[in-house]
Amino acid sequence: MPNTSHKVIIIGSGPAGLTAALYTARANLSPVVFEGIQPGGQLTITTEVENYPGFLEGVMGPELMDIFRKQALKFGAQSLYKEVTAVDLSKRPFRVVSDDKEYFADSLIISTGASAKLLGIPSESEYMGYGVSACATCDGFFFKNQHVVVVGGGDTAMEEATFLTKFASKVTVVHRRAELRASKIMRDKAFKNPKIEFIWDSAVDEVLGKEENGKKSIIGVRLKNLKTGKVTDFPCDGLFLAIGHQPNTKLFKGRLETDPVGYLKVKSGSTKTNIPGVFAAGDVADPVYRQAVTAAGTGCMAAIDAERFLEHEGAGHD
Repeated sequence: MPNTSHKVIIIGSGPAGLTAALYTARANLSPVVFEGIQPGGQLTITTEVENYPGFLEGVMGPELMDIFRKQALKFGAQSLYKEVTAVDLSKRPFRVVSDDKEYFADSLIISTGASAKLLGIPSESEYMGYGVSACATCDGFFFKNQHVVVVGGGDTAMEEATFLTKFASKVTVVHRRAELRASKIMRDKAFKNPKIEFIWDSAVDEVLGKEENGKKSIIGVRLKNLKTGKVTDFPCDGLFLAIGHQPNTKLFKGRLETDPVGYLKVKSGSTKTNIPGVFAAGDVADPVYRQAVTAAGTGCMAAIDAERFLEHEGAGHD
């Protein structure tokens, strides 16, 4: 099976997967990357990235991922624009299934990422990256002296709201219930912040936007009071979704150890999962930082871990 047996298969193609591909390719391991349904990961739905080191003027998310990909391919990585539908990790070589075709790998790097939970309304997708964001750390800077809305009531929402007050003139938190789920310390911090106000028992029904000179932006949100049913249009300049993230680990359920939310567990200081030869990198194993640069860092770690594993197993370089 010359075309289906590989030393390294990488599932997922965000900063973690493509960095792992670059490093394993340079180690002469001829990695194959399954790019999945969102090649380039979450960065492909991000417009401008200003916090990735080395890009003084910023860079568009899709362009950054394209540079990552070209660099990996230059050293011999192979990209397959296919989704993995099943895996068998019970024995080596590991079996990966895509388009009803089987592929085999001596080692596996999982970098399937995590997806921000969304509200599920069409206008939210339409304005994603044009005023709607799921990452305050990534995009807060673009809302200097503006009024933004944060949706959510947990620790993440309070953290994002507090962070956004560094830039925004005002932050309004919209929450479905009459009290927060956040821990007391995070609640107190938000309540004490003079820039944060709250709208209770409400949900965002629609994102209101405009398009001028080919540029989209949001002008407000349509709020629905869940107790009275009353609908009001609320003007704002930005909408941040902070209702949690879901790691893309359904494929590995019952096969790899996860935390209660579903993030893959790795051994401290490494990218090793509970199955030898299977490594996890990027947001799929990171409930804390979720940044492009940290994902790339763990992608490098996973590649080195995989190379050492293969060396030890006697299946290393050609």
